[in-house]
Amino acid sequence: MLLNDKHAVVYGGGGAIATAVAQAFEREGATVHAPTHAEVDALDERAVEAHAAALPRVDISFNLISHGVVQGTPMIDLAVEDYAGPVERQVRTQFITTRAAARRMIEQGSGGVLLFFGGAGDPPRGFHLGALQTGFQAVEAMRRQLAVELAPHGIRTVTLRTSGIAESLPEMAGREEIVKSLDASTLTGRAASLADVGHAAVFAASDRARSMTAATINITGGALFD
Repeated sequence: MLLNDKHAVVYGGGGAIATAVAQAFEREGATVHAPTHAEVDALDERAVEAHAAALPRVDISFNLISHGVVQGTPMIDLAVEDYAGPVERQVRTQFITTRAAARRMIEQGSGGVLLFFGGAGDPPRGFHLGALQTGFQAVEAMRRQLAVELAPHGIRTVTLRTSGIAESLPEMAGREEIVKSLDASTLTGRAASLADVGHAAVFAASDRARSMTAATINITGGALFD
């Protein structure tokens, strides 16, 4: 198995993507710590630091919590908080959780992997995604800087880039059209599934990807070009 003896922290327990990743990690032998919001608030600096310090070790960290992005409303009709708030939450939680994990990894002296989700991409036409892409772009800048600073400690940073996961979409107006558009936007005729995300996360976190850092794994089926 690819992740034997590894300890992975997956924030966002209960969410569709976080659950798929946690299950994939477990199948490959990792010990997974997937706290729910009630157990660890990933926006609370002290709570995250205390949780990370209490774990036997941290080899992999992946933050997949929801940021409350307001979608379906044109940007010019959004309140300032509806646009800026999700970006602030995304940047804050990613900084808090990756910092806590990196500190443990440096202390352990055996490297590790910080995984990110989203990546940069062009906004799709015909849909109002609010601050979704703004948050992704901000976190990508963070991931690049962390890659430079943490590489001497053997810590890698990798983003999983999708064009949307149909199974993770909430029930909302226009959901069926969005699902169809996700498949139609690809070159393969099929957007990535939750299982695809899990498989990619396992690879990125494993030693088979040991030469991969400051990098993005594109699992968009050609919807987004590198």
